[in-house]
Amino acid sequence: MTAGARPALAPGTTEAAHLPVGVRALLAVALLFFFLVGVKGLGDGFNLLGRDLLGAFFAATANPFVGLAVGVLATTLVQSSSVTTSMIVGLVASPESPLPVAHAVPMVMGANIGTTVTNTIVSLAHMGHRDEFHRAFSVATCHDFFNFISVAVLLPVELATGYLERGAGALAERIGGLGGSDFDSPIKVAIGAGLAPAKALAGRFTDTERGAGVVLIAISGALIVGALMMLVRTMKSLMQRRVEEAVHRFLGARALLAMAIGALVTVMVQSSSITTALLVPLAGAGMVSIQQAFPITVGANVGTTVTALLASLAMSGANAASGVHIALVHLLFNVSGTILVYATPWTRRLPIVAAEWLARQALHSRRWALLYVAILFYAVPALLAVAYNRL
Repeated sequence: MTAGARPALAPGTTEAAHLPVGVRALLAVALLFFFLVGVKGLGDGFNLLGRDLLGAFFAATANPFVGLAVGVLATTLVQSSSVTTSMIVGLVASPESPLPVAHAVPMVMGANIGTTVTNTIVSLAHMGHRDEFHRAFSVATCHDFFNFISVAVLLPVELATGYLERGAGALAERIGGLGGSDFDSPIKVAIGAGLAPAKALAGRFTDTERGAGVVLIAISGALIVGALMMLVRTMKSLMQRRVEEAVHRFLGARALLAMAIGALVTVMVQSSSITTALLVPLAGAGMVSIQQAFPITVGANVGTTVTALLASLAMSGANAASGVHIALVHLLFNVSGTILVYATPWTRRLPIVAAEWLARQALHSRRWALLYVAILFYAVPALLAVAYNRL
């Protein structure tokens, strides 16, 4: 190695992994700050677009299956339900033109479905080995079927009773003060100051308010996606060894403990995709069964709701409480889905049986795996939206 040359990175490592732990911790705090600035800017940017344009979008999402499809599509594009739900929080808490909470509930459900595509993509890497692919694909898709079952039951219940909206609203009232408070906390003041340069930059690109809104949305969206992705990588570099040790140690644990580990790991790395995607290659290698992986996956679903709750804390103004409201909808949906599926041994087996059946079909023809993604993630929500419009 020549003098002054930097050492090569080990396979699978990142630049962040070579920084001192203290520096990585400060970097994580800075990235979280920029993420919250992006969420606040997104709401302000949509507010600048004007009521007529937002009204057209909100009218479309009045169809719950359109909202569901929007959540699925947005999440499959950015490969992160955390990004999607954080953006939904920004829309709901927009200062003057908020997305109605009732319209946002199906979008949150769609985000839960969309995030499972990551697992399926990871499992396709095992296609060349028959037994590996069967194990990996079944573990990946049991997450899908858990979310499909939750949505299939809870969406009709929500449309009939408003269970999630009302339940989360009651909870938000009980813990009032997290959002919507007139008190200017130092964090909110700092977020407002951090957003000021972005607003100034947006104003330089155009003389119109709507144009400035478009630019601010673009800047804020880039901040949300970039900061959250880098935060995930940084947290992974900080916690990877502990995460892997926790997953390996508790693979054979009781269901409730395994769920708690899945939730805790996801909170630590700020990404359910990392937690669940870690299980797929372990399953392919025969180190974990679908019965062991399933409760950890379910726990990861609950853990990922923390990101939206963090995003809701960045909101201020009259509609800030609505941001907390929709974040709690996300939490209540995942907790309710967990209770629903784990209520009886029979319902607990449903996602596992469905995933194993689909894996057997995919072994006969790999096209089944691709058709599965195309039909259940895109075609079904689109057909339901069309059917709902005709009713």
